[in-house]
Amino acid sequence: MQTREDIFNTLRDALVELFELEPERVTLQANLYQDLEIDSIDAVDLIDHIKRKTGKKIAADEFKAVRTVDDVVEAVYRLVNAAA
Repeated sequence: MQTREDIFNTLRDALVELFELEPERVTLQANLYQDLEIDSIDAVDLIDHIKRKTGKKIAADEFKAVRTVDDVVEAVYRLVNAAA
């Protein structure tokens, strides 16, 4: 999971699997809270899923700043490439 596209594809699969969303709803521009109806409990589940996939945990403070799927992709990209 290194490129932004890889991260997006993995994230989309996770959102579809975890929250039973239709794949076409999960776009880079989709707002997690308004468009995808993710709540704070769901966000914690998503953070946990990302941690299991990457072996790294996104800080809750950093996750509070994300609004769109693209924001999550960027946060994960920075996280996995910081150690590289």
